Amino acid sequence: MRVVAGIDIAKEFHWVAVVVVETGKELISRRVDNDPEAIAEFLTELARIADEHGPVTVGIDVLGGIAGLITAMLLDAERRLVHVPGLAVNRARHATRGGEHKSDPRDARVIADQLRLRNDWRPVIGEDDLTVDLGLLVARRRDLVAEQTRRINRAHDMLAGIFPGLEAALDLTNLAELHLLARYATPAQIRRAGRARILTYLRRAGVRSDRAARIATAAVDAAQRQRAEVPGEARTAQFLREFAVDAITARGRISAVEAEISDVLDRHPDAALVLSLPGMGATLTAEFLAEAGDLARFPSADALAAASGLAPVLQQSGKMHYLRRASGGARTLKHIFYRSAFCAIQVDPVSKAYYSRKRAEGKRHQQALIALARRRVAVLHAILRTRKPYQAGHTRTAAAA
Repeated sequence: MRVVAGIDIAKEFHWVAVVVVETGKELISRRVDNDPEAIAEFLTELARIADEHGPVTVGIDVLGGIAGLITAMLLDAERRLVHVPGLAVNRARHATRGGEHKSDPRDARVIADQLRLRNDWRPVIGEDDLTVDLGLLVARRRDLVAEQTRRINRAHDMLAGIFPGLEAALDLTNLAELHLLARYATPAQIRRAGRARILTYLRRAGVRSDRAARIATAAVDAAQRQRAEVPGEARTAQFLREFAVDAITARGRISAVEAEISDVLDRHPDAALVLSLPGMGATLTAEFLAEAGDLARFPSADALAAASGLAPVLQQSGKMHYLRRASGGARTLKHIFYRSAFCAIQVDPVSKAYYSRKRAEGKRHQQALIALARRRVAVLHAILRTRKPYQAGHTRTAAAA
């Protein structure tokens, strides 16, 4: 007899349900604290069950994060581990009697029952140190970029409130404009400083002379046009200078993380292959490798497309049937392929021709991009499977496969 174990992951403790496949008999339903001793005790108990009943397949509903410790210990114990997505667990629970009532024991049992019903769940494979390191760096960069975007948007909003002329002239995503705002944020400050002093300050900050001249001229012109002082201007200007200084510091931190990502990519065995695909720059390559992990998780290009939410879904009811866009899949993977497709149509003639053909067929811009992204999934999977860098012929080969 085979045995399955469903584990409902939580922060402080997990709930496990161990069930015999053939009979549905529940052997265990209990709490396992999220600490090494409790998990080791559970693994010992699981080993005794395996000796008595046969092979054990374990399913978890969360990957990474709070599931990190138990995942690592299960893999170290060489237990077959698969991922049962939380959405599948939720829908399966709702299909049972009283399914609206959520509880940890109920969800653990639902996971176990899903393992009894299906054996095609995607396996969880232990990641190497490079992939884990890359995932942490990518997550850190994503957080820094999100904070920087919020900071810059807030600075634009505040600047428009006291000095709209300068706000219209500046793009605070550029380092040169941030250096200006770090010292001069009001019309009066800019008029007092004058063009020559602002120009000298920007040059000392490392801004190129031609760019510094354009920024200084634009700032002085805007200050000459606005003579009125807005209520709260001084305090707002103080905060704007702080935002600008923080943004300059954050750019340095982002650059440092990107340098570390580049170093890890240089040592990753798949990085050069992924980078060879037009539109997959260093950032998208790092995000893909961190999110996808071992390609063995995806035995075919269709499997990778399905995991990315790019495989069309058949909708059928009676005589009606059609293909629609998938609403599931890993959002991060989908965004990676979508963004890389957008970049590819600007730099790769083959991708641009495919996109243009889809547009000529009547597809909207977004539909054509998604079609190109799906095609690129097949190409990238072929590149990684054959261990050969991208060539234009890969596109035709992958499309014909």
